[in-house]
Amino acid sequence: MDMTNQQYNQYVSEKADPSPLWKDCLWAFCVGGAICAGGQGLLALYKSWGADQEDAGAWVSITLIFLASLLTGLGVFDNIAKHAGAGTLVPITGFSNAMVSPALEFKSEGFVTGTGAKLFTVAGPVLAYGISASVIYGVVLYIVGLF
Repeated sequence: MDMTNQQYNQYVSEKADPSPLWKDCLWAFCVGGAICAGGQGLLALYKSWGADQEDAGAWVSITLIFLASLLTGLGVFDNIAKHAGAGTLVPITGFSNAMVSPALEFKSEGFVTGTGAKLFTVAGPVLAYGISASVIYGVVLYIVGLF
């Protein structure tokens, strides 16, 4: 059975359930907002305990990374992400999940060949491109500053 692209698209649209786009967007916005509001609440808490802005910000990052890693390890983060979609992609929690998930998936292959080798499968390119981009931007800023 040979199908053209148009026939295939029609076939898929007939079989697929329609996505509730606005509901998904609203839910993702609410979950992402809740994560950010929680981070803001943690910042206020740490500042009320006497930490300055910089230290409180560092503790918020540490707390959010820890919680996202813990929830990923317990399998809860994936359930939240299944329902919240892009709302869980708040950079710090999404990155933490992206680091922990491959490590858990390949732990049965051993610490070196499994966890160690696969730990950066998702996050590795992000780190490489991010660090490379920051070096390039720094060089450009330095050169612009010379003039």
